[in-house]
Amino acid sequence: MTAINNTEQTDDALSARRAKIVALVVAVSFFMQILDGTIVTTSLPQMAASFGVQPVSMSIGITVYMLTMAAFIPLSGWLGDRFGARRVFMTSIAVFTIASLFCALSGSLTAFVLARAVQGAGSALMTPVGRIIVLKNARKSELVQAIALITWPALTAPVVGPLLGSVITTYASWHWNFLINLPIGILGMALVLRFVPEQREENVGGLDFRGFVLSAAGLTFLLAALELSVKWHGGLLPVLLMFAAGVVLSVMATRHFLKVSNPLLNLSAFRVPTFAIATLSAGTASRVAINATPFLLPLLFQLGFGLSSIEAGAYLLVYFLGNLGMKVVTTRLLAGLGFRTVLVFNGLIAALSIAACGFLEPETPRAIIYALLLIAGLSRSMEFTALNTLAFADISSSQRSSASTLSSMLQQVSMLLGVAIAAAVLNISSSVRGLDNPGLVDFRWAFIVIGAIGVVSSLRFLKLAPDAGAEVSGYKPRTS
Repeated sequence: MTAINNTEQTDDALSARRAKIVALVVAVSFFMQILDGTIVTTSLPQMAASFGVQPVSMSIGITVYMLTMAAFIPLSGWLGDRFGARRVFMTSIAVFTIASLFCALSGSLTAFVLARAVQGAGSALMTPVGRIIVLKNARKSELVQAIALITWPALTAPVVGPLLGSVITTYASWHWNFLINLPIGILGMALVLRFVPEQREENVGGLDFRGFVLSAAGLTFLLAALELSVKWHGGLLPVLLMFAAGVVLSVMATRHFLKVSNPLLNLSAFRVPTFAIATLSAGTASRVAINATPFLLPLLFQLGFGLSSIEAGAYLLVYFLGNLGMKVVTTRLLAGLGFRTVLVFNGLIAALSIAACGFLEPETPRAIIYALLLIAGLSRSMEFTALNTLAFADISSSQRSSASTLSSMLQQVSMLLGVAIAAAVLNISSSVRGLDNPGLVDFRWAFIVIGAIGVVSSLRFLKLAPDAGAEVSGYKPRTS
């Protein structure tokens, strides 16, 4: 009996170690991908000067990247099943890395836009397929730690990116914002070859081409509308028409997936209560609040406080440290309190800390600003990890690929929706006051609105069963 127990303990230890290594490998690639999306915005003026165009023209590089990514995300799960998740993940890293090189070598806006389009295609496959790899290599008892590891890039890269981009652009050149991806991409591919096993699904059906076109077009129009709502100055009508087209196409895609026998996306995952609430309803609203904060904070410090981008980055580093700090206690808190308690109470802390940021002023003591940013970062980290883990707590093996793809699609929507709502509040508030640029009062309203969304979403998690996701978290509800 002792020998059997020792063998089981050894197997458990090896499984946990393998799951952790695979998650770390995937996290390296995620970090490169998300860092690139945030770092490039700081160098657009310098790139415009290099290409001989107006700075406003450079926004097309960001838009094309986002739209290409939206178009290919729905295809990621099927490709991973059909050709093997490891092979598709490797290919996505290679495409992204090579495209980064061509971005750096671009001598014109046209060449840059083409390279960014290819880069977006590689990015589209990386996140959902990488998550599929993690789900396949982690037992349910190992899922919290594995998801926490692949979540940290989404938490840290948006905070580190602007500061790093400012330093690189100031002391080197904009080319290095893309060249930095080369060593990371090469390292990522080497780690995938060394540590990620090949796993391929059997009896994968043919491509649901109609479903792909409808879902890709729907997501593309939705994200384009949200993106343009922040940058567009040609009136609301084109944005509303684009958003309506996205909704109609998404509804058509949904009806198609429910009718056909071998759909591109298996929507049965939405019948799983934990997945539905963590991704579609309360989870989307919670992510809106979380994703709006890294957009608002740099603007607050630069426009509201009058700080330089590097000075603002120093404040954001505290927020970044808060994101990292919660990792050491996430597993224990979920095991001791359960998903419902954590998502409700931690969500309220996160929402209230976001709202409190709106009351910061240049005269506010630094110690108070640092403490608030640290709390906001800690609670943001916990919320993201809990949401991303709960989403897959009860997903079956046959649902993994579609669930990962659907989760990625909804996360893209929530990310842009958070920025769009925050920008809309800033614009409306400043317009009412007759100002061209937002001031501290306008930021106060934006943070309050975003915080209120976070409060409402947190309370909606009360609908969860007390033991929701217990098999993953290890939580044992008290019995009376």
